[in-house]
Amino acid sequence: MIGEQASTRRFYGFHCVWPRKKEMTTVCIPIVFRLPYANPASCSFPSMKKILITLLFAGLCLAENLQAAGAEGPLKPHLGKPHLDIQQVFKGERFGNIVVTMKGTVVATWGTSHVRAKRSEDGGKTWGPEIVIAKPGFQCGGLTVDESSGDILAFVEDRHPPAPIRVFRSSDDGKSWKKIEVKIHPDSKGNAPSMHMNEHGITLRHGKHKGRLIRPSRFYAGKNDRSKWPQHYTNAIYSDDGGKTWHTSDPFPAKGTGEATLAELADGTIYYNSRRHWAEEGANPRRRWTATSTDGGKTWKNLKFCEVLPDGPQNTNYGCMAGLTRLAVKGHDILIYSNCDSPSGRDHGTVWVSFDGGKTWPVKRLVFAGRHAYSSITSGRPGTITEGMIFHHFEGGPKGGSAVARFNLAWILEEGKATGDGSIPKNLSN
Repeated sequence: MIGEQASTRRFYGFHCVWPRKKEMTTVCIPIVFRLPYANPASCSFPSMKKILITLLFAGLCLAENLQAAGAEGPLKPHLGKPHLDIQQVFKGERFGNIVVTMKGTVVATWGTSHVRAKRSEDGGKTWGPEIVIAKPGFQCGGLTVDESSGDILAFVEDRHPPAPIRVFRSSDDGKSWKKIEVKIHPDSKGNAPSMHMNEHGITLRHGKHKGRLIRPSRFYAGKNDRSKWPQHYTNAIYSDDGGKTWHTSDPFPAKGTGEATLAELADGTIYYNSRRHWAEEGANPRRRWTATSTDGGKTWKNLKFCEVLPDGPQNTNYGCMAGLTRLAVKGHDILIYSNCDSPSGRDHGTVWVSFDGGKTWPVKRLVFAGRHAYSSITSGRPGTITEGMIFHHFEGGPKGGSAVARFNLAWILEEGKATGDGSIPKNLSN
């Protein structure tokens, strides 16, 4: 909106930002500029056009910055009244992922015979009907929300990998899906990545790679066979053009790994946490292995053994897919990790909290004591109905199939058990 203040020959305008929540107020920011002419009526069209283009460009830049700022919010909504509820979402089959869209819709995906989705527009209280993404199709994780466009990308393999890969895009908040053509380049060793069965992807929000899409992936060395495990490794694929072209990172610096998770920290570092079902003599495959990237996910360094986090039941080296998310809290690196905390059997689904970007994990809390196998976990979005909530999609639950547990950080802290690994910050303030 542009107008003229006649007494000063200044032009003024407003850049308006419309909220995602109906109860929030539309914010209009005033913009004032002065023409370099005594009489605005004498302005030539090219001069006025140049000024208007400059104003438009400034408004677009401001909108982009405000959108980025809105991706992360205050800590306070996560520390409200403690809450937990669990409900069945899918029946039968396996392999779940879960994300929250830019509009605050929770989208869960699932399936081995075909890949389908369910949506919740009320913060996970109720779920709509199944929506087919690909039939036939094999779920391979990596469900990714493009925070630049609002689109959602779903990855589907034809069967248990190694197998052909298809990618589907939703531009209507998960209501419908269309196959898109993509190019996935091999890694530095010339190996093409497989996708199954990794945690969801993310959009990078910080640093020079802001806007990049990245999701965990892996290399099977030709076959998912015990004899090939020493050659297996995890990695990641990333895209800077909205998911059309993907490049594969260097291998994770530990062999025998598969099924990984990742999260971006507040300084742009990417934290990577991987399952490992084989390890060289002297290394422990029953706990998690981590690394970091400071170049947007191209390379990985600082390999560490995370003794406090279990990699599935502790009576086997086989491990179990885990979930990982960073809470969308500005300036805080609060990570939530999910897996089974069991001496034997895939049960006792538990979540752990780190307040320092994965360096320590001082507290944990049991979510569900019964069947709990593969899991995926995501954080609600500021400015939407999901703000302050955590959504945990796992195989098992009270009725089998898959279940989604909704809870918040306050619930974890309420009766969480100390792990002996670090401490909870005394002042969890904004």
